Amino acid sequence: MTSGTGLEIPSHLNWMRRRALEDPEEFWGKIAENIHWFKPWDRVFKWEYPEFSWFPGAETNISYNCLDYHLSKGRGNRAAIIWESGEGEQTQVITYNQLHYRVERFAAALRAMGVNKGDRVTIYMPMIPEAAIAMLATTRIGAVHSVVFGGYGYGALADRIIDAESRIVITSDVGYRKGKPVSLKRTVDQALAVAKCVEKVVVLEREGGAEMVEGRDITWDQALDLGRGESGKAIPVDANHLAFILYTSGTMSKPKGTVQPHGSYQVWITAMAKWVYDMKPEDVWWSTSDVGWIVGHSYVVYAPLLIGCSTIMYEGVPTHPSPDIWWDIIERNRVTQLWISPTGVRALMQEGIEYPRKHDLSSLRLVLCAGEVLNPPAYEWLHKDVLDGRVPVIDHMWQTESSGPMVGNPYGICMLPIKSGAATIPLPGIDADVVDEEGKSLPPGSKGNFVVRKPFPGLTPTLWRDHERYLAFYWNTIPGVYYTGDSAIIDEDGYVWFQGRADEVIKISAHRIGTIEIESALLAHPKVAETAVVGEPDELRGEVAAAFVVLNPGESGSEELAQELRTLVRDMLGPIVIVGHLYFVTKVPKTRSGKIMRRILKSLMADKPLGDYTTIEDPSAIEEAKEAIKTLQ
Repeated sequence: MTSGTGLEIPSHLNWMRRRALEDPEEFWGKIAENIHWFKPWDRVFKWEYPEFSWFPGAETNISYNCLDYHLSKGRGNRAAIIWESGEGEQTQVITYNQLHYRVERFAAALRAMGVNKGDRVTIYMPMIPEAAIAMLATTRIGAVHSVVFGGYGYGALADRIIDAESRIVITSDVGYRKGKPVSLKRTVDQALAVAKCVEKVVVLEREGGAEMVEGRDITWDQALDLGRGESGKAIPVDANHLAFILYTSGTMSKPKGTVQPHGSYQVWITAMAKWVYDMKPEDVWWSTSDVGWIVGHSYVVYAPLLIGCSTIMYEGVPTHPSPDIWWDIIERNRVTQLWISPTGVRALMQEGIEYPRKHDLSSLRLVLCAGEVLNPPAYEWLHKDVLDGRVPVIDHMWQTESSGPMVGNPYGICMLPIKSGAATIPLPGIDADVVDEEGKSLPPGSKGNFVVRKPFPGLTPTLWRDHERYLAFYWNTIPGVYYTGDSAIIDEDGYVWFQGRADEVIKISAHRIGTIEIESALLAHPKVAETAVVGEPDELRGEVAAAFVVLNPGESGSEELAQELRTLVRDMLGPIVIVGHLYFVTKVPKTRSGKIMRRILKSLMADKPLGDYTTIEDPSAIEEAKEAIKTLQ
C-alpha cells in the first residue's frame, strides 16, 4: 500500500459525494429522473434503521425501459445484443427491434403457462441470447426471475428452486464447454426429483434429442406457440416490486437469496454505468461475466440495455478454441470497454503476450476489473505490456448484495490517479468507513472491517423470505452499520485497499496481515502463475501463512524455489510475515465464477469438514491439495 500523496479530489466529484450523503432525497431524486417512470414517487427515500425503501409509490418496469423506451425514441435498429461463442465460433447480432419482438413473444408464452405477477421463474441456461430474453420476459410481466449459473450441479440447482418456490424452469438441452456438450436438461431432471414445486420446464433445443417428461416439459418453440393470442406487453409495477432473486454462493450455510426491486436497482446500476464505466449509447460494451452472477445481471443484460448501447454476450472460456479468442472478439467488434475479472487476466497472462499483440485493440478506451483484488503483476501486464499504458485499467469493488460498484475510480465523472492494488474511493452514495469489531472508526492505514453507514439505492433491502437472517448478518454483526464482510484499509488520500474477506486475515504474532497482500507478493515472482494463501496454526506465533502455489507452464517446484518465495515475501512485506508450508500444485480450488475457495484449503489443512462445495469448478483441485498437504505434513 502506498502512503498518502496529498491528492485533491475535484470539486464536482466532492460535491456529488457530499450531497448524496447529506440530502439523499434531493440527490437521488434528480438521478432517478434519467429513467422512465409510469408514475412518480411519493418520496425518494424512507429509512428507519435498519429498514429502508426507495421511491415508494412510484411505478416503473425494467424490461420496458430496456426495450420499449428505446423504440419510442427511434433507436430500434441499433444492435442490442452481440452474441459471440468460442464453442463453434458462432456470432449473432440482435437489434433492439428484434429483441423487443422476441421478448414480447416469450412474455406471452409465460402468461399462457399461467405465470402471474410475483411468480418465480428459475432460469438455468448457458450464455446465449435466450437467457437474456427469458430474464426480460419475466420482469416484463411482473414475475420474478431466479437465474442459476449453468455450471451448478443438481443439488445447488434444487436448493435454489425449492427456496424460490419456482413454478417454471427455463433451460437448454445442452451448454458447451471447450467444445464438449454438457447436458443441462439432465441436471434439471435430477434437481426436479427433489424440487417438486415445478409445473413446467421449457427446453431450448440446441442439439435436440433430450428426454422430455410428458405433461411437464415443452420446447421453447412449443412455448411460443402457446403464447399466440396472449399479450406480451410490459405492465407497470411498484418501484419496490421484486425484479429478481439472486443467490450468493453457499458456504457453510444455505445460499442467501439477495433481491433487487425494479426501481432503485435501475437507478443505481445506470448511475454507476455512467459514473464508473463511462457507458454511452454508442458504445460496444463487453462484460465477460456469466448471467448467473450479479455482474451478468447488471452489466451484461440490464444496465447496457437501459443505457441503449450494444452488449456482448460470450459463451465459452478465455482460451478456447484459441488462446487469442478474446482479443479477436475485441478487434472484430471494436469493443470500447472491457469488464474482466483478475482470474481472467491471469488466464490470458499465462498464454503469453504474443497473442494480444496479434490484434488491433485500439478501440478500447477503458478496462475494468473486479471480483477479487487485481494483483500488481496482473495489472502491470495488462496495462503496460498489453495496452502499452494507453488504456486505464481500473480495479473496483462491489458485491452481489450491492448490485453495482461501491468503491471505484469514477472515470465517467473524472479520472483519479490509479494506485495499483487499490479500489480507489467510495463512490457517491456510499458512506464508507473502516471500523473495529465494536464499530469504532479506525485511523488511516489501519486494517479493519469495511462497512457502510447508510443504505444506498443498489443495496439489497432483504434476503428472500429470510429477513431475520438479513438483519442479523448485515446490520447487526457490527450494530449500526451495514457489514460487508470485507477487510480493508483506507489510506491518507481516502483510497480503499481491500485485504480479502474479514475471515481471510492472518494474525501472525499479533500482527494482522491480509491473504491478498501475501498472494500479491508471491505473484511478483516470475515463475508464479497463481496462488492461494490461508492461515495455519503455529505454536509460537499463533498463526502463519500457508501458500498453495501454481507455477507457470514448464516450471517445476523445488525446496530451493520454495525458499526463494518465502524470502520474497519476507523482503516485500517484512520479517513479521512468515510463510510456513508452501505447496506446489497445478490448480487451486475455485468457484465456477473464478473465486478462490480459501475456506476449502483452510478446512483441508485443519482436517475439518469441507461444508458445501457444489460451486467448485474442478473437484480434483481438492484431491490435489489434500495430497500435497499429506506429503509435507
